[in-house]
Amino acid sequence: MGAGARAGAEVTLTKAEDRVRVEIVGKLFTEYIFRGAYRPYCYPVLSADGTGLTRDFPMKQNTGEDENHPHHRSLWFAHSDVNGVDFWNQDMQGSPRPKGKIVHVALTEAASGKDTGVLRATNQWVAPDGRVFCTDERTIRFGASGADRFMDFEITLRAPADAPVKLGDNKDGGMAVRVAQWMNLPRAPGPGRAYTGGQGHIVTELGARDGAAWGKRGKWCDYHAEHNGQTYGVAIFDHPQNLQHPTWWHARDYGVFSANPIGWHDFEARTTKAGAGDTTIAAGGSLTLRYRLLFHFGDEKVARIAERYAEWVKEK
Repeated sequence: MGAGARAGAEVTLTKAEDRVRVEIVGKLFTEYIFRGAYRPYCYPVLSADGTGLTRDFPMKQNTGEDENHPHHRSLWFAHSDVNGVDFWNQDMQGSPRPKGKIVHVALTEAASGKDTGVLRATNQWVAPDGRVFCTDERTIRFGASGADRFMDFEITLRAPADAPVKLGDNKDGGMAVRVAQWMNLPRAPGPGRAYTGGQGHIVTELGARDGAAWGKRGKWCDYHAEHNGQTYGVAIFDHPQNLQHPTWWHARDYGVFSANPIGWHDFEARTTKAGAGDTTIAAGGSLTLRYRLLFHFGDEKVARIAERYAEWVKEK
């Protein structure tokens, strides 16, 4: 195992004008950045030994990374079809739908603690014409488990009292990470190769691996790779009470990785009709989703991902 924090380590949250800095035993873990982009996001995300586990672009330029998908900002939550507006992509990229923004409204809590630090924030999902389609309330708990680090991310989407919110079936959405480029799956060089390969592997709870993991369902999914002689991984856990549990995994070989309960037809087009995953939040209603993101040493077996998922479910 790599060097890291002990269980019950001190977690310190420090507020600034546009972000909250999160440290574990005095070392930077991440920053929750809520201004300056189309949506809030966490960047960087560092292992206990200081290794960055998510991509630097577009927060940093000219790093030698593939400069694609500028909306893939490290770690975030979004969806690409909300009442016909795309909150996942940005500018002219991705879908032809107009692009909305998830706008920070208030930071309601940023509390340090011995075992976990807690951040609570509220946001508005704003269409290009200024209409607020829905709001969200999110709680993120940050902590350490031995040498590993985690975020427990809970988000509640709320429809306005006078109008429903339709989440359209689409693959681009959910609880998402863009892993560091060295964690990408291997890719042979050659003409037309848009992405740079790495040393990574993907594995789902039911054993789908690498390229076969995309669009499959599972309670958890893990992305890991060896880097500088050490294996690092990022796992996302899907809570049993979540919509359409076990979720589908939008896990691509070039590093984007999300738990998406809405994209049923996109993931299973051969067996479902268009719109099978469409989900409507009734006027005045809400939808809550819960995830754990575990940043660990070792592959899924060394890190005991299956056992730790079971332990997390009992805790929750």
